[in-house]
Amino acid sequence: MNNEKSNLTDEVLDDTESDTSVAVEQYAISSFGIDFDVEGLVRRLRKEDVYVPPFQRNFIWTQRESSQFIESLLLGLPVPGVFLAKDRASQKLMIIDGQQRLKSLQFYYDGYFRPDPNQKKQQVFDLVQVQPQFKGRTYEKLEEEDQRRLDNAVIHATIVKQESPEEQEDSSLYYVFGRLNSGGRKVTAQEIRSAIYNGELIDLVEKLNNNTTWRKLFGKESERLKDRELILRFFALYYDKDYLRPMEEFINRFCRIHRHGPTKFLAKAEALFNATIAAAEKGLGASAFRPTRSMNAAAFDSIAIGIARRLEKGKITNFAELKLAYDKLATNDTYVLATSRATADETSVSNRLTKATEAFASVK
Repeated sequence: MNNEKSNLTDEVLDDTESDTSVAVEQYAISSFGIDFDVEGLVRRLRKEDVYVPPFQRNFIWTQRESSQFIESLLLGLPVPGVFLAKDRASQKLMIIDGQQRLKSLQFYYDGYFRPDPNQKKQQVFDLVQVQPQFKGRTYEKLEEEDQRRLDNAVIHATIVKQESPEEQEDSSLYYVFGRLNSGGRKVTAQEIRSAIYNGELIDLVEKLNNNTTWRKLFGKESERLKDRELILRFFALYYDKDYLRPMEEFINRFCRIHRHGPTKFLAKAEALFNATIAAAEKGLGASAFRPTRSMNAAAFDSIAIGIARRLEKGKITNFAELKLAYDKLATNDTYVLATSRATADETSVSNRLTKATEAFASVK
């Protein structure tokens, strides 16, 4: 078995990323404004009535940036508003835009900057690079009138809600989220997806992403969630035979449909992924999805689905035969073209999935 773990790179070649989706529906979205006082916002954040969606995008502000935002409130200067979306089931408010500002406030009131439960010693949040009267002040050390001024400072929130189409509940939030978070370090499709479609399916993907065999094949965990996206892409192409470009929206549709399971479906999906990845690693080694040094998303989805379809007939026992079939597939001109150019096209997707399925179908 090929042992190449130390040479893996987490770069993923995926030209479907340039084939981005646009809103395919006409949406009716209502919105209304609420002025929150800072103290009330912090209280809601602590209770998670206002919450950061679980898409694991790190808090990226420095202590200086957070300090200067808080200083603006202390000085009575205007600050940008935030965008929130109401969860229909829980009635909680999800932060669409404004995470850095709101978490800065919570950190300041709680006394520690970017608290880490795994660290014994936490970084005290005192204000830095601000005007002299505020420099070095924690919330508890502010003058009483400054505490009151900060508590009563107002942040405007826009609450958005999708009214229609009802059958695609909250799908518009994907596009709202992407456009509001398009400045600076552009938010990725999977970061948005994990935020908007959080639920049992995304929880399963998080669990599978820690599969030790998957980590061996993919490499180190992707900061921008590309590893999670590939797991969803595998599921979407395996379970939905009617692929239509763009790939981004195809995966979104799968997430909307299966966001909350059901449990039986998720259990089957988990077993399928684990068995497929185990067979790929055992038969093809650490370079299973790497025609070159980098992970190739089109090679991954086709090889994984080809193996998964073979597993529908039972366990694979002849892994040498699997490797021979893989090597032959890698020299097929139609397959090579379908994994290297225009990989989001319907024809390319169909060709590579068909060729991979045929290649592994007779493996014992």
